[in-house]
Amino acid sequence: MAGVARFVASSLAPAAQRFAPQAAAGVLRQILEFAIDGYQRFPSAERVAENKLDKVGGDVQLAIDAVVDQHIRLAGVQGFVTSIGGLVTLPVALPANMTGLAIVQARMVAAIAHLRGYDLDDPRVRTAVITCLLGEDGVTDRLKKSSLVTSPLAIATAPVFDPELDRQVSTEVVAELIARVSGKRMAITVTRRVPLLGGVVGGGVDGWSTYRIGQYADKSLIRRIRRPIEP
Repeated sequence: MAGVARFVASSLAPAAQRFAPQAAAGVLRQILEFAIDGYQRFPSAERVAENKLDKVGGDVQLAIDAVVDQHIRLAGVQGFVTSIGGLVTLPVALPANMTGLAIVQARMVAAIAHLRGYDLDDPRVRTAVITCLLGEDGVTDRLKKSSLVTSPLAIATAPVFDPELDRQVSTEVVAELIARVSGKRMAITVTRRVPLLGGVVGGGVDGWSTYRIGQYADKSLIRRIRRPIEP
């Protein structure tokens, strides 16, 4: 398992710095498909959401809290997702840890969206899920700079899907993921001389960022009330 993770990382890392907007959109779409639809031992977002909902007796907020807690733990386990069979075959030009963390966080947000009544097959909702990966600070900063034009909620409930907005969001999210992983690597480098401390720092950073994103998605993706279909 560890060997597979190292192979993925060494193969994909050099391409991480060479993203065109079209490539970024393609990468995020693959990550979303993996995260939402699941693969082999990695259950789909809907399955995770429904499982948590059953365990808490149908209380949506408790289910969301359980989803966030689960994915914080997953994010802290280094190499978990990158060791899952099938990920190595995805043509994702991102470092393995970045890809694995993005999949964990995207599934978490998608599960929250499902619990709040959003259709995960809707491309608008999938764009909103990606947007949430920026976190509250990332979205707020980009709205101020006009590099992002609207919020995850507005994207999910827009009248129509906007492919150009999807590409724009994907580009911003890939840049954010690269920045986060680069920052984490710098922190780990500082602690390298202390046995095990680097792993603790890395897992802690991933867990904290997952918590923040989960809280943001919980706040942003408010309950959607479905209108009854006219006879």
